[in-house]
Formats: sequence, C-alpha cells, structure tokens
Amino acid sequence: MFESIFTAATDGSIDVSMAIISFGVALAIGLVIGIAYMYANKKSGYNKDFIVGLVLLPAIVSVVILLVGSNVARAFSMAGAFALVRFRSAPGSAKDISVVFFSMAAGLACGLGYVSFAVIFAIVMLLVFVALSVSGFADRAAGKRQLKITIPENLNYTEVFDDIFDKFTTDAQLARVKTTNMGTMFELTYIIQMLADVSEKAFLDAIRMKNGNLNITLGMVENNSSQLN
Repeated sequence: MFESIFTAATDGSIDVSMAIISFGVALAIGLVIGIAYMYANKKSGYNKDFIVGLVLLPAIVSVVILLVGSNVARAFSMAGAFALVRFRSAPGSAKDISVVFFSMAAGLACGLGYVSFAVIFAIVMLLVFVALSVSGFADRAAGKRQLKITIPENLNYTEVFDDIFDKFTTDAQLARVKTTNMGTMFELTYIIQMLADVSEKAFLDAIRMKNGNLNITLGMVENNSSQLN
C-alpha cells in the first residue's frame, strides 16, 4: 500500500521532481504541525522560535535523508557532523520533545519517499495530539497549587502545619526546603490540593498564625515541577 516514490538509482543521482515533492510534502506537514501545536497550547502559551523550528524540521530531515541515500560512508560522515551540534536552548517538556521526534519521523518518511504514509501518519498523530492536549487527558496536576511559607529558623517545620493541611487540603507534599534571609529563616515549598469550597483566606490566615505572619505565597503549580523557583 505504501510505496516509495523514489526508484533505485545506480549512479547516485537524485530525481529532481521527486525530491521537490518530498520536500514540499515535508514542509507542508511541518506547517500543519506548527499550527496544531499553537492551537493545542493557545492557553498555556508557546515560543515562536520553537514553532518555526517545528515547521522547518521535517523538511530539513527529508533533505538530509535524500542526501545520505543508501551510501553508508556518507551516512556515517553526516552522523558525525550532527554529533557536533550542541543544543543550547532550555530543555523542553516531555510533550515538546515528543513533538520534535514526531516532526523528525515525518521528515524521515518524506525523505525516504513514503509521502503518502507520512501524510497519514501526520494526520493521525496530530488528531491524537490535539485531542489529548485540549481534553486535559492525564492532567493529575489540575487543581493543585504551589504553596511557599517562610518560617523562623527555630520553628520545627516537620509537622507544624499538618493540622491545617488536614482541615483545608486533600493532599500536601513538602517539595523543597531552603534557607533564606542570610540563613535566619526557612522557605518551605509545598504542592497542595485544596478541598472544594474552602476559603483560601481562612487557609492563609491559619498559616499566618503559625509562621509569625511572615511571607506566604500561594500560586499555580509550574509546568516543570522539578524546577521549583
């Protein structure tokens, strides 16, 4: 069913018309991937440079595959060249990395000439990607909050807020402890999930009574929970 548009060439030449088709389809797929990513992340926001990279990546990969062909020596040489590239941008989320690999796979299929397979693969994956993104599938962090509490150094923080958490939250996990104010205070970072229909003001007032009215910050959980500020 899925056959390559390229025919074997003994002289190592590239069919210009077939190469244009492969490149054009890869570029179109990249553009659709970029649009779908923007749609799926319109609420959380997205980086323009990342979108441009997604649009160009399938076309670039398809050209690389076209140039390598079946020449093993050329493939190893090009692999060595790509090994010299260092990605200096901040690491993305697992979803971003998956989309990058998806774009590369689509470009790989186009570069090998399987354009019909690449189109169907892209359509199916984009439908699944958008559906999972907009539906909130596996969004366990929904309703969770990040709580930062500053306490004096002489206060034992191990169980000091347990009674408050039992009253106002369904779950409270201590994510990080760090010293602040030249080591005279501690900053505790919790990931909590509030009970339904509870007063946030009453919750914060209860904490203020125990931490001596020092700083308290209640906000949304960051996308990358392993990088708490």
